[in-house]
Formats: sequence, C-alpha cells, structure tokens
Amino acid sequence: MSRHFKFLINGEWVEGNNAPFNVINPATLDVVATCANGDKSQLEEAVQAAQAAFKSWSVSSHEERKSALNKAGDELEERAREVAELIVAEQGKPLPLAMGEVEAGVAWLRYAASQDIPVEVAEETDTKRIEIHRKPLGVVASITPWNWPLMIAIWHIIPAIRAGNTVVNKPSGLTPLSTIKLVEIINNHLPKGVVNIITGERGIGSGITSHPKINKIVFTGSTETGQSVMRNAADNLKRLTLELGGNDAAIVLKGTDVAKVAPDIFAAAFLNMGQTCGAIKRLYVHESIYDDMCAALVAIANEQVVGNGMDEGVNFGPVQNKDQLQIIVDYVEDARKGGATILTGGQPLEGAGYFYPPTLVADIANDALLVKEEQFGPALPIVKFSDVNDAVDMANGVDVGLDGSVWGPDTAEATAIASRLECGTTFVNTHAKIQPNIPMGGCKMSGFGVEFGEEGLLEFTSLQVVHINK
Repeated sequence: MSRHFKFLINGEWVEGNNAPFNVINPATLDVVATCANGDKSQLEEAVQAAQAAFKSWSVSSHEERKSALNKAGDELEERAREVAELIVAEQGKPLPLAMGEVEAGVAWLRYAASQDIPVEVAEETDTKRIEIHRKPLGVVASITPWNWPLMIAIWHIIPAIRAGNTVVNKPSGLTPLSTIKLVEIINNHLPKGVVNIITGERGIGSGITSHPKINKIVFTGSTETGQSVMRNAADNLKRLTLELGGNDAAIVLKGTDVAKVAPDIFAAAFLNMGQTCGAIKRLYVHESIYDDMCAALVAIANEQVVGNGMDEGVNFGPVQNKDQLQIIVDYVEDARKGGATILTGGQPLEGAGYFYPPTLVADIANDALLVKEEQFGPALPIVKFSDVNDAVDMANGVDVGLDGSVWGPDTAEATAIASRLECGTTFVNTHAKIQPNIPMGGCKMSGFGVEFGEEGLLEFTSLQVVHINK
C-alpha cells in the first residue's frame, strides 16, 4: 500500500481539491505514493498565508532567522536516511548519491543560514550619512525540477527566507515527496506560513507565474518553460532568477594525460545519470588523443552497475521518466543513422524501469541532435577536432551557456581558452564543481540571475538607499 502525501499551507496539512496523482518509482514503475492535487484556489490560500507571515518574518532579527534555519538543518541531518530513501524512490538515483544530496543540502542550508546581509555606508561626512540597505521582497515562489528535488529546493527556499521573504514552493509532480519532507522539517522550526508547499498536476505553475501578489520567482528547468515564466511575470514586474537548460561543452587539448582525466570527465558527464544541468553534455577531443580518450571512457562505462538505486552495489540508476528516456533514445538513434559509432550502451535495458546504460557515441558530426540539443541523460557525444579554434567555435555554437570546461597539460593555455567560452562558469581541468560560497548563473538562453554566495543571497532583496542628515 503506497503512502499518501498532503501539502502544507500556513502550517497545516491540506488535501487537494482534485483527485490525487501517483508518484512512480522509475526503477520499478511501481506507485510509491499518491500526492494531493491542488488547484488555483488553494494556491491563493498559500499566497495569502505567505503574505500574512511576511509582515512579522520580514522584521525578524537576523539572529532569529539563523537560529531557526540551523535547527532545521539539524533535523534534516538527523533524518538524512529517511529523506534519501524518498529521493531514491521518486527520482531513481542510487542511495549513496541520494545520501550525498541530503548531506550537501545540509551544508548548503547551513552556509545560507550563516550569511550576513550587509549595510553599506556609501558616504559619510560631518553632516550626513548615506547607507545602502537590502530589504526582503515579499512572497517568493519557488518552482523546482525533478533531477535534484531536495538540493534545488534548498537552493531556492533557504536564501529566500534567510533574507526575510516568505515562500510558496511548487515541486515537480514527478518528484514531490522529498521536497514535501523538507518543508515539513523547516516548518517544525519556523513560524506558520513562512514556507508553504503546494503540489498539483495542472494550473499551479501558470497560476504562480501570473499571480499579482507574488514578488519574485526562482525557477530551475527548461529554457522553453523559463520563457513562459518570464512572459507571465511581466504584469507586476516580478523579479526573476532563471536557471535554465545547458548543453555544456568540454574541450580536451593535445597532450592531456588521458588516464588521469578520463575518470573526472566521465563523472562530470554522467553525474546523476547525466540528468544535471551543469553536466558535460558534449566532449570535444583533440585528434591526437581521441582514440585513447574513447577507449578510456568505454572502460569506465563498462564498470558501472546499472539497477535499482536501493540495491547494494548499484551506482547507476534509471532515467527519471518515460518522456526523458524517449528523448535519449531518439537522439542516439539519430546519431546511429547519421553514421556515428555507438561505443557502448545505445539501447534501453529490457524489463521494468527506465534504464538506459551509460552510452558513448564517437565519430559523430557536430550538427547531430545528440550534440546540438541537450540530451539530459546518460549519452555522451565525443567529437574529434584538430584546431582548437574550431573546438571553441563548436562549443560556443549553441544558444545556451551554463558551464564549460577546458582540459590540458598547460594550465595557462587552458585558462586562456576557457575564457573564450560563452557560459556563466568555466572550469579548467575539472567540471561541475559548485560550492555554496561561489555564485553560479548562466548566460545566453541558460537564464539570468545568480545563485549562491553573497550575490545569490542579494537576489532575494531590493536595494533601498537611506539618506541621513545629522
């Protein structure tokens, strides 16, 4: 018998006005839970609760906010295994990776809780003082995706409330359970209405983006949906932080030690079965080491143990949902028809579950679907180049720009090439290494606004200048 999850408004558990929906385990295709299915009238209740709570939370002391958030962090840490098992059941990733998601989430939570919001003195004389203050915005809506359901909810929610805002979260209907549990834990330590969550299959997202009483939206997801969010947010000039699609390129230069870097490249490409915005999605390798790199990556791919994330020894789980699996199947089949070589994998596994093994595709043209479109799954195209300028042009030849990396023996040379990449973050001899004190954001069609660090925290505030005559 599967469990049933309600959502939380103003500190109270609420049943949806629509018939509940199912949450499916992508490894078994079993129903692991049913979930309350809200409507726009219940979204209205959540926004009203957040508005009411904002009156007192916005003027609470920084120490009060820090203390409450740290207590939530303590409880999340204590319940890490419980939350991680929910992540495995709804998202599919192996349990060790899910435990890592919770542990990293706790670290991000504690960092955000510890941050200070500075008051800057812009000018001071004997007769006047001018200060720059940062004030909370109001009600912040958080719309979170299915790939890292707990972690990204923490990225959205915690800095918002640390800055004095209140929150309405809508998680993906594919993976709502761990986010509901997170909000339950937060509400054990914060006043009612500061953080609310509503789950629903239809109308909630569009209701959020056009709601006149929501002051900011932070959204992680596809570029297409981000464009829709932006259009709907225009009526009341909502502030936006949009972390959208990426198609991250990595360039491996001549002379690179293949044996040394291949494990790191594989890990960065297939992190969370490739279902990570900042994962390597396109690999450009110099012709002199191309065959060696392909062979090294194949050896690592063949070591992966694909299966149910709760099974001992499994380190490679399923694709999260059927639609995403079909995209991967279609892109790899397009590459095959175009003459590319499937080095390993290349077909869904038979039996229950959305399993697709780690797949490496060589001898592929740069205009193949698997290269020019974001696959968001466990299939990596490996493109050969001879001139590094061509590699840079190919890397920049997409309309998104989240992360990119350059790998090579000469750090100065690699850094100079990395600076030419059109993306929000570049890496040299590493990739997808994010941390809570360093800002992260995209450019081009990968969105705008930043998360993390002081810059990310201040995205949840408005600037107010105070002139004081002494």
